Amino acid sequence: MQEAIAKILKEGADLRLQMMETMTGGILEAAQAIAHAFKSGRKVLLFGNGGSAADSQHIAAEFMNRYQIERPPLPAIALTTDTSILTSISNDYAFDEVFSKQVKALGRKGDIAIGISTSGNSANVLKAFRVARKLGMVTIALTAEGGKIASNADIALAVPSRSTPRIQEAHIVIGHILCELTDTLLFRQVGKR
Repeated sequence: MQEAIAKILKEGADLRLQMMETMTGGILEAAQAIAHAFKSGRKVLLFGNGGSAADSQHIAAEFMNRYQIERPPLPAIALTTDTSILTSISNDYAFDEVFSKQVKALGRKGDIAIGISTSGNSANVLKAFRVARKLGMVTIALTAEGGKIASNADIALAVPSRSTPRIQEAHIVIGHILCELTDTLLFRQVGKR
């Protein structure tokens, strides 16, 4: 069992090293877009399914409450939390529209839409991105290699893996990095703590 644990930890560590080589530019671009939106009085909408829904809520909470420093709350909303909205849209229309209808109602030009999809093919995330782009929102995908969502996002943060658990672990790491960089860009001078 200890060997299995070591193997899992090594897979995660190796993936992070690979991400360090291939993803830092995209992550910085996403953080700059988010910081610009907040500075301009805009908001962030986050959404995804299953574990990605939980990640959406987690990241929204880090922005809304605080991450590591005391600072004003930042307007971030997870579109995965209101069961009445989710079930009524699914029942009256289709599950593919649970996020797009909310984006249409809440999104404004200059806002950020962060869609999270481990497979890269979640139909409801893809549909929400299409609506967000029509509204003039910036779309950021947390996804994996392949899939339709990356090619439909302004900024695609595609984790170089096919392992669902490792991709999901990487997504929350990226979420934490986005929170820390956003705080730095908005509330600290770079290099000072």
